Amino acid sequence: MVEDEPTIREFLCEILEDEGFATQGVPTADEALVFIDRHPEQVRLLLTDITMPGTLNGAGLANRVRERWPAMPVLVMSGYETPQSSGIRYPVSFIRKPWTIGQILDSVGDALKPEGGRLQ
Repeated sequence: MVEDEPTIREFLCEILEDEGFATQGVPTADEALVFIDRHPEQVRLLLTDITMPGTLNGAGLANRVRERWPAMPVLVMSGYETPQSSGIRYPVSFIRKPWTIGQILDSVGDALKPEGGRLQ
């Protein structure tokens, strides 16, 4: 779970953990890529914001993850951009901010289904 805003990151991790998911929250796409590179077998879904600080943003992270691990589902969220406008070149799921708890849980569930919820 990649979100630069600590309150949102912690809230999302808590919501997902309450539903039985193991989570790893990180504040930057750079840190997320390092974690996934070291533990790809532990990551069933990448959930990332698009706009965030660092050398890599969420769109770049989504592209790199889909290039290196094409079977890994990616769910991106943003209140400003879409996967298309941000330069994401691969099929991903998308949820617009602000979202409700029900919407985020539905989006995560759909993204984890084989070929579920993918846009583009």
